[in-house]
Amino acid sequence: MSLPKTQKAAVKVGQGDASKVEVKEIPVPSPNSDQILVKINYSGLCASDKSLLHDEWSSTGLTQLPVTQGIAGHEGAGTVVAIGSDVQDLWSLGDRAGIKWIASVCRKCEFCTNGRDECHCPKQLNSGFSIAGTFQEYVLTDARYATRLPEGVKDEEAGPIMCGGVTAYVACKRSAVRPGQWLVLPGAGGGLGHLAVQYAKAMGMRVIAIDGGDAKRDLCLKLGAEKFIDFTKTKDIPAEVTKITTYGAHGVVVTAATKAGYEMAPHLLRPGGTMVCVGLPKDASVIAGAPPIMMCLKRLNVVGSVVGTLKDVEECLDFTARGLVHPILTHGGLEDINRFCDDMNAGKLPGRAVIKIAAS
Repeated sequence: MSLPKTQKAAVKVGQGDASKVEVKEIPVPSPNSDQILVKINYSGLCASDKSLLHDEWSSTGLTQLPVTQGIAGHEGAGTVVAIGSDVQDLWSLGDRAGIKWIASVCRKCEFCTNGRDECHCPKQLNSGFSIAGTFQEYVLTDARYATRLPEGVKDEEAGPIMCGGVTAYVACKRSAVRPGQWLVLPGAGGGLGHLAVQYAKAMGMRVIAIDGGDAKRDLCLKLGAEKFIDFTKTKDIPAEVTKITTYGAHGVVVTAATKAGYEMAPHLLRPGGTMVCVGLPKDASVIAGAPPIMMCLKRLNVVGSVVGTLKDVEECLDFTARGLVHPILTHGGLEDINRFCDDMNAGKLPGRAVIKIAAS
């Protein structure tokens, strides 16, 4: 397969709030023996991409590394166009592949070998953070950790599932909410939240969506939420949740990366309920939890959740292949990333932004 020498990429320029991306021409890389080269058709734009591009987490030490060349993105879907010498038994030219936040793991440590925790591999490589990401036309990735995309899932939907989808899905599982029980989703109309509504519904949970405005209400109810609470109109949200559920919700997944969201979440739970932390605020002073007396008397659980395993991603894609979960997409190109980041900051980005990367 003949490949070009150069490609277009969205490259970070500047620092902090003033940083932006510029579309530049850079070389097309060649795969090492254990890598594949994927021509990216679509890449989702995650809130984590915005945070890395704008150095929002610099106080925690999470900053994009120089080796990325300033190229973010970790929700890629495309076609295999070159294969390393050691992995030609795994992939064929023309296969469809997905690239995730976790691009590679060591496959040797305790977390990789216990069958459930490879997301915590200390030697993992992360797309757009420790290696160049998917905001470029051609991306190198570990052939043994790339995701094979199934029939019935379009690239434009598969991209956002690589992070947004699996993050929402695993968070629903981490909530320990059983079919028929109540799950509350603050920020339910956002990029992660609208996916969590769909996964929770498909998993048999009863969903209470929290967000603001008629458009978010209509979206959440359309996607399967049983109840909607408008935070701009409801003075006492915990009381409203208790009114709906009698004793409080069995679980709450906090996708909104706000101090208010994290402070409210424990008050929405019944005794024995579980709060799942997902949204990552740029304010390092935000704490997840509750006063010890509430934690003890209500026997609350507070857990964190981060993306998902290779198997989790396969399960997520199957929900879409079966027609149960579909990202609500706002389309654009590499030149729209700055605008989408601004819209995300303003809370004006419907659903999930997806970037058309390579020309057809």
